[in-house]
Amino acid sequence: MIESPIPSPCIRVCSIDHRTGWCRGCWRTGAEIGAWPGMDDSARRALLDELARRRHSQDADRV
Repeated sequence: MIESPIPSPCIRVCSIDHRTGWCRGCWRTGAEIGAWPGMDDSARRALLDELARRRHSQDADRV
């Protein structure tokens, strides 16, 4: 069975938050966005975990 590559977290809301340096849509930095196509699935999974932490930390800051 061939696994599909992990899809990009891009949601087409491309705007960098100048305070954090993260895209407001996918939470990645410009460097992470550029590196995505060359990442293997392990690196992509690790980045997705980091993005979830970023979202959570931002949500906690808003409370």
